[in-house]
Amino acid sequence: MQMGLIGLGKMGGNMRDRLRQAGHTIVGYDTNPELSDVKDLAELASKLDDQPKVVWVMVPDKVVDQVIDELAGVLGDGDVIIDGGNSKWTHDGPRAEKLAKQGIDYLDCGVSGGVWGIKNGYALMVGGKDEVVAKVQPIFDSLKPAGDYGFVHAGDHGAGHFAKMVHNGIEYAIMQAYAEGWELLEAAGHVTSVRETFNSWREGSVIKSWLLDLAVAALDSDEHLDKIRGYAADSGEGRWTVEAGIELGVPLPTITDALYARFVSQQEDSPAMKMVAAMRNQFGGHAVQEVAAPGQPPQPPVAGGTA
Repeated sequence: MQMGLIGLGKMGGNMRDRLRQAGHTIVGYDTNPELSDVKDLAELASKLDDQPKVVWVMVPDKVVDQVIDELAGVLGDGDVIIDGGNSKWTHDGPRAEKLAKQGIDYLDCGVSGGVWGIKNGYALMVGGKDEVVAKVQPIFDSLKPAGDYGFVHAGDHGAGHFAKMVHNGIEYAIMQAYAEGWELLEAAGHVTSVRETFNSWREGSVIKSWLLDLAVAALDSDEHLDKIRGYAADSGEGRWTVEAGIELGVPLPTITDALYARFVSQQEDSPAMKMVAAMRNQFGGHAVQEVAAPGQPPQPPVAGGTA
């Protein structure tokens, strides 16, 4: 297939590379001209010969509507826009209705995989009409991991982003559990190697997971996480998950506590949050704050992330 891809950061750039490796023709646009294949969205649309034209948007939630409005102006009847960013699911239905009046189809797609997706594949959660999903299926098949898992058509408009929102809420809770366990082990002086204890759980344990693997990778590079502050930002989806729980009357105590723990970390240094920050950096390249020298203010983030 041919496809346009807007937003070539850590996620979007790697997605472009993975799709090209799979044989697709991908025309990328980014506000950074060093990353972009074209100078603007009009040129991007002009380089797509396939009908319908398909364009995937990977930009922050705060600018999605602005980008989609501009993109709709250079697309036509039957073309497809996919929002693959971490957008709020309540925006998808109105967005789809607005685009439908212009003859443009819309899909929302939650994407998980972080900076490792280019190698391992991305977990994709898609919302929209069956016939529109079918038009883009070759792209989804190339982005997802090999095998039977990693892709779901979750439902109609909004279902993809809702599923990704819940995914991220669960992620918050799992990371918090690992982080609190790590802090307790570090505090127990008779446990002589916390890193090797974590490492031993990677096989044969009921709590083994990719996040555990990433925790060990972080400990391998900084055994006691002395180099980073216990500060972890929240991307917004954890908040949306808790809000959805309140609106639907579904209790989410573990996810809510994990979200609040991040709020606490943003006020003071937290040992457990060192591990949460380290895991976020491992899977998504998210910013970490390094420990400052005595008498100096905290250092600015040293790496950026999008998910």
